[in-house]
Amino acid sequence: MNAVVDSKLPNSQVRRHPERGSYDRESAYPILDAGQIAHVGFTVEGQPYVIPMLYVRMDDLIYLHGSVGSRLLKHLTGGHPCCLTVTHVDGLVLARSHFSHSVNYRSVAVFGHARALSDLAHKGRVLACMVDALIPGRAADGRPADTSELVATSVLEVAIDELSVKVRSGGPKDLAADMDLRVWAGVLPQSVQVGAPLAADDLPAGIALPAYLSFAHATHAA
Repeated sequence: MNAVVDSKLPNSQVRRHPERGSYDRESAYPILDAGQIAHVGFTVEGQPYVIPMLYVRMDDLIYLHGSVGSRLLKHLTGGHPCCLTVTHVDGLVLARSHFSHSVNYRSVAVFGHARALSDLAHKGRVLACMVDALIPGRAADGRPADTSELVATSVLEVAIDELSVKVRSGGPKDLAADMDLRVWAGVLPQSVQVGAPLAADDLPAGIALPAYLSFAHATHAA
């Protein structure tokens, strides 16, 4: 695995607040792995599009999936460049002035080219990894995709050609002239929380909550 991406590559170079930027994969991959939705950008005949998609990272590759009829996947299969971004909001930064308000965040921008997987077994393994990326342990519990489902699904493999990481943390950075204002300043932390499991309306009686969901049950039973 490559440890560092060249920070001088034009696509990935952080220009606004470069002190918040980095280019090493060791910093980027935990941010990617903690996410679920990537916003994928591409251009078709001069028209830009950005589409939110589920994804999974495996080593130095990112996988996307969708219907074989998807315009996005059809376009990217042709080897066109794409950009995908993942962002986590960790807190709202409330400053004394409107201008100095900010957000604490972790983000990654990835630039690369995609190829479509043709091997059905490989596609099946990737889809299983996507399920486990959402809920670890779930893939072994559910039915794997069958041949007809795999044929109807496009799975794209995006090689990470370039990436950049950008992170902001800490409190507000007020101007010296505003420090005497009688206005509350600080950080309002933010995080994503898992809700209590809700059984399907048609779930037969006697099917217990699986062990890999016990963390969600324990959180809301406490």
